[in-house]
Amino acid sequence: MEPVTESRSRRRMTGRERREQLISISRTLFAEKGFDGTSIEEIAATARVSKPVVYEHFGGKEGVYAVVVDREMQKLLGMITEALAASHALVKLERAALALLRYIEESSEGFRILVRDSHAASGTGTFASLISEIASQVEDVLADEFAGRDYDPKLAPMYAQMLVGMVALTGQWWLDARKPAREEVAAHLVNLAWNGLTGLDPQPSLSLATRQQAQVIRSRPGEWVNDKELRELEKAREKELKEAEKARQRELKEAEKARLRELKERERQLKEAEKERERLLKEAEKAREREERLRQREARLAERAARLEQGEPSE
Repeated sequence: MEPVTESRSRRRMTGRERREQLISISRTLFAEKGFDGTSIEEIAATARVSKPVVYEHFGGKEGVYAVVVDREMQKLLGMITEALAASHALVKLERAALALLRYIEESSEGFRILVRDSHAASGTGTFASLISEIASQVEDVLADEFAGRDYDPKLAPMYAQMLVGMVALTGQWWLDARKPAREEVAAHLVNLAWNGLTGLDPQPSLSLATRQQAQVIRSRPGEWVNDKELRELEKAREKELKEAEKARQRELKEAEKARLRELKERERQLKEAEKERERLLKEAEKAREREERLRQREARLAERAARLEQGEPSE
């Protein structure tokens, strides 16, 4: 294959610009064809450079692949880590799920590369190792939650793998499905992870603060909410959670009052039933005594009649 040379009229790229161009082209090709399906010749031809240029920058296909994979892993890990900086566990879960779905939506090529069977040449690990790294951070969050709820913190690593695995597999499915919208998918993910099957909300939605954050993100693609906005949204979310907790406590108190009323009514009914039972027993005892007296009287009369028949004087 003849080397492809640049036009003299075109501005010559700097070494850094050329490197970024090759990374971008390789990223697209690896996402479409995978590592084995992509060749140095194709990378060079698409970039309109000679193969030695690619070798000069990366040492070969393995080198550029390792750089692409490492960048995608660091980008995704950074987004997830930032999401886990929220204060409330539910907010962490919401924002982590949204961060993954946002990454998939904005960096589809990168996610396709990560979820493929990683080539040993990447030198940066596999998607499974990335998931494990994220799970290790989630593990700390769960350990704190478990300790506060009297669960065994030693189970946190297992639950972290379950939780992150559920979100990651859903992300792989959504990569191609793309329906429903990412906020709705995140709401359903959180619904299952937070409420469990027995407490599923039939119409789940993200918290108000998280929805507001998602709207800001959509209005500024490629950016993240700044610290001031994040703090404001966090305050709004904390207020929402406190109000929801108050409402839940009110519901619990009302339910407790209803339960006590039910117990008192049941106790009253039991007392009345006991009184009725005792009354019936007394009446039955009186009837038995009357029957016994009648039986004894009949026996005496029968005895007297027998004596009269025998001519014995009556007493």
